[in-house]
Amino acid sequence: MLDKIKNPDDVKKLSIPQLGILAKAVRKRIIEVTAKNGGHIAPSLGATDLAIAVLKIFDPLKDRIVWDVGHQSYAYKILTERNEEFSTLRQFHGLSGFNKISESKYDAFGVGHASTSISAAMGIATAKKMKNDKSHAIAIIGDGALTGGMALEALNHAGDNEMTNLIVILNDNDMSISKSVGALQASLTNMLVSRSYNFIRKTIWKAVQFFPYRIKRRVILIARRLEENLVNTLAPETLFEGFGFKYVGPIDGHSIPRMVNILNKAKRNVDGPLLIHVVTKKGKGYEPAECDSSRFHGLGPFEIESGNSISSKSNSYSKIFGDKLCKLAEKNENIVAITAAMTSGTGLNDFAKKFPSRLFDVGIAEEHAVTFAAGLITEGIKPFVAIYSTFSQRAFDQIIHDVALQKLPVVLCLDRSGLVGDDGATHHGVFDLSYLNLIPDIIVLAPANAEEFEEMLEFAANHNEGPVAIRYPRGKAILAEKPRSKFIPGKFDVVKSGKKIALMGIGKAFSDAEFCYHKLKQEFPDISPILINARTLKPLDTDTLENIEADIVFTFEDNAVIGGFGSSVQAHYSTKSTKVYALGIPDEFINHGEIDLLKDEIGIMPNQLAEKIIKILKDEQ
Repeated sequence: MLDKIKNPDDVKKLSIPQLGILAKAVRKRIIEVTAKNGGHIAPSLGATDLAIAVLKIFDPLKDRIVWDVGHQSYAYKILTERNEEFSTLRQFHGLSGFNKISESKYDAFGVGHASTSISAAMGIATAKKMKNDKSHAIAIIGDGALTGGMALEALNHAGDNEMTNLIVILNDNDMSISKSVGALQASLTNMLVSRSYNFIRKTIWKAVQFFPYRIKRRVILIARRLEENLVNTLAPETLFEGFGFKYVGPIDGHSIPRMVNILNKAKRNVDGPLLIHVVTKKGKGYEPAECDSSRFHGLGPFEIESGNSISSKSNSYSKIFGDKLCKLAEKNENIVAITAAMTSGTGLNDFAKKFPSRLFDVGIAEEHAVTFAAGLITEGIKPFVAIYSTFSQRAFDQIIHDVALQKLPVVLCLDRSGLVGDDGATHHGVFDLSYLNLIPDIIVLAPANAEEFEEMLEFAANHNEGPVAIRYPRGKAILAEKPRSKFIPGKFDVVKSGKKIALMGIGKAFSDAEFCYHKLKQEFPDISPILINARTLKPLDTDTLENIEADIVFTFEDNAVIGGFGSSVQAHYSTKSTKVYALGIPDEFINHGEIDLLKDEIGIMPNQLAEKIIKILKDEQ
């Protein structure tokens, strides 16, 4: 059946029993592809029935559909003319793991970070209203994204503006909001979306407009209270009524007939804003994912039969962070950890087990996480805030205003810095050095190896004169091949002394500088380059920059070249004759794919960098 679905119109032609058969075929396709490519399997399996029901009722080219985050939308991708390409999911030059306007006409809005869907859908709905377009805008949000403040801001704005063509579908896949889908709730849901109820409601509303103001106001208040009391009595989860939304649900998100019926009535009968509460199970249809939805939220390739991961385990920077923080917390009872719905991803599982009262998962609320940490430190509690680099961008103002401005010694641990690979442009952590670089009174560090990382965490735990940010990459931690100088805040490590040419690498990019150092020694036996492990962006080690004898400096970083480490070095030498060439991420958004393929495409593989440097040096001769 799946091969016969060429576009969403083909879904509309199917009978209800056929839709159930289609759901099984779509789930099989998702499992087969993600087993090879990795991806967000559990969320998408859970939302498969929902995607089919939505496409049965709505026209995605008219009724624009915005999937929050996008990792629930694999079924939607498959059924919107991308089934044949689905095998390229998250592969180099293949389909994105998220929704992208540039990828498909069916993707109404590009996503990747949580809690944006309602804001975007409201913008679409408002534009439609201004153009007198009666079609709908639909936001599908779930998987914790409703904990983000931006989603709540959008709910408040949408309810206040009475967006009649806005539908929000809450995919409650952790049973965190709903209790049960019982007969009483089902009867209420039917009533709220029925034609007769909504006809009476609108008729009363129109009629009272001709009443004197005092009488009209009293009638409206009584009617609203009656409706709210009815809804709140039978469906106690309906806090959404307070935002001005009509609430419908909870609905069994795996009952396609039920969802089709409700969505159809909602489309025809209800003037929004409307929130439809759907309850689903993450990993639905694949037992390993149902049993361990947290691990299957997002993972690499796995064996379909067992669900076991294929990729080998290694000592990652996240694991080192978690282990070291546990050791520091054993010595200092005031140390706490804060994360934004990423306890496992940031390596804090063991910390949570050992110190459950000292681990704070604030949900998808990075802004709150940072200011919450700032409040803690004013009372002598030492917070380590572990957030992925790409998500920490959301807390930029809080880092400036609530932490750095007050010189509060909060520790920011920015995981997944640099290129992260298959998740693509929305998840690459390539801007942190740039935006942290412009903030006064903050120390910014980047380890080149595991040993340095532990030393930096030790330093941060004992530093009390302002904030410290440590950024580190995804994946296996590099181990120092031989002893190097102990980490000293604000000091570079001059690994190799020399003259005329200096190679300076910060963080993970130091390995690129080291590679180029050996290539230059081979190409130019008579020269003796200087090799520096920069370690620290702020404070910049100006003493070392002043004291080295270099006519040409090459900087290496896995960050955008604009505003990062290279920019700082260039600024230092701007009044001198020393030439500085900054090597790093070019001024563009980088696609998804294996990291080495991405680096090769943008010309920053170690051998490519070495060739560039050799050419520059030959041109200088």
